[in-house]
Amino acid sequence: MQERFVIIGGDAAGMSAASKARRENPDLEIVVLERGNWASYGACGLPYYIKGDIKNIQDLIAIPPEIFREKRDIDLRLNHEVIRISPENKEIVVNTRDGDYKLGYDKLLISTGARAIKPKIPGIDANGIFALRDMDSGKNIKEYLQKNSPASVLIVGGGYIGIEMAEAFHANGLKVYIVELLPHILNSFGTEIAAVVENHLKDYAQLRLGKYVNTITETDTGKLSVQIKDKKSANHEEHILTDMVLLATGIKPEVSIAEEAEIVLGETGAIAVDEYGQTNIPDIYAAGDCAEVKHTVTGQSVYIPLALTANRNGRAIGSTIGGSATCLASIAGTAVVKAFQLEVATTGIIDIDLAKKNGFNPVKVTIDSHSRAGYCPRSKPIKISLMADRKSKKLLGASMVGEEGVVKRIDIIAAALSGKFTVEQLENLDLAYAPPFSPVWDPVLTAARVLKSKLNR
Repeated sequence: MQERFVIIGGDAAGMSAASKARRENPDLEIVVLERGNWASYGACGLPYYIKGDIKNIQDLIAIPPEIFREKRDIDLRLNHEVIRISPENKEIVVNTRDGDYKLGYDKLLISTGARAIKPKIPGIDANGIFALRDMDSGKNIKEYLQKNSPASVLIVGGGYIGIEMAEAFHANGLKVYIVELLPHILNSFGTEIAAVVENHLKDYAQLRLGKYVNTITETDTGKLSVQIKDKKSANHEEHILTDMVLLATGIKPEVSIAEEAEIVLGETGAIAVDEYGQTNIPDIYAAGDCAEVKHTVTGQSVYIPLALTANRNGRAIGSTIGGSATCLASIAGTAVVKAFQLEVATTGIIDIDLAKKNGFNPVKVTIDSHSRAGYCPRSKPIKISLMADRKSKKLLGASMVGEEGVVKRIDIIAAALSGKFTVEQLENLDLAYAPPFSPVWDPVLTAARVLKSKLNR
């Protein structure tokens, strides 16, 4: 009898697993169940679709459904929501517009992704309040901008999505407010880097840092009155009138059906998996934004939902299911965000308290340099924070900001973290040099040299 591989969720992890399993095993029956209207799309491109850089939302689809069905022999079923997993008899219950049905499986992958966190704020369900998570929500925001021509927007949250959407709204002519509960936007990048970004953003948005949204009220004129309070002093409040609100307060793993099936969750709240992506229940796997991963620096299970991680681990599980056992890769949490004219990036651990919590004795430096030789036209400032463990001298992480050259350099650190480099090994890397691209001492090498000196004191 033909073995059946069933996948819950039709985006990055799920479709990568399906495609790889098909290549490994042409005889495998593969069924993908996606509860929404879209599959295999680039959600990270949605802010740039809303901004106007991407004209057609269909361009965000990596591979159309008919390609999976007709050329890869993958049974992709849209608008099919799995509402229950029964591990004891290896079957699931699927809800469709025509009713429910049961489907058996031999191997099962849970790739249900994550959902946007909805803060418990009075008035949160008022008209004109949005969250960006998937294609439908991106389409709704775009249509709202086109039909209503709002003049202002208040963004709740100063993380990746909040910053990218601030640029998108500004490009559409809106006045932008950003309210962030933590002391800094992009707080996990470190205060030195965040300060540069905040200073830059003041030209494009009004920032409210260390503050939170207490209530949202619809006015008689159709605007939204947002009451903002200070985290340190609840008596201090401000009211901002705005045409729309975007909730960018983070995401949480979508694990409800897994939890109901008694699949173990990790301390992060995401699904716990072994080195092959298998859960505590045999033949059930998990990957993508619903699952934990191993951190490259600490070796601990973490929840860091990123696109490459979902694709890579989905592919690894697909290979395993197809017959070639493949371990999941660890991640350093490498990420980059475009903040108007700035590139802002991070990898590994750059927070001193977090490093101490993981048993390290962290030493951190921050240096200022330039993206090119100083005498070259268009050379831009670049700031790098670099951290290492005093005892082992091994790198722990970095964050950096600048108008150019940041993406190239954060990838150098990410590779060094994967190789368990010491600071001295990083300093001795033979990096490319030519004046239009880098100073002779690349900023990464300069940061390593300064950090090594501090470690040796």
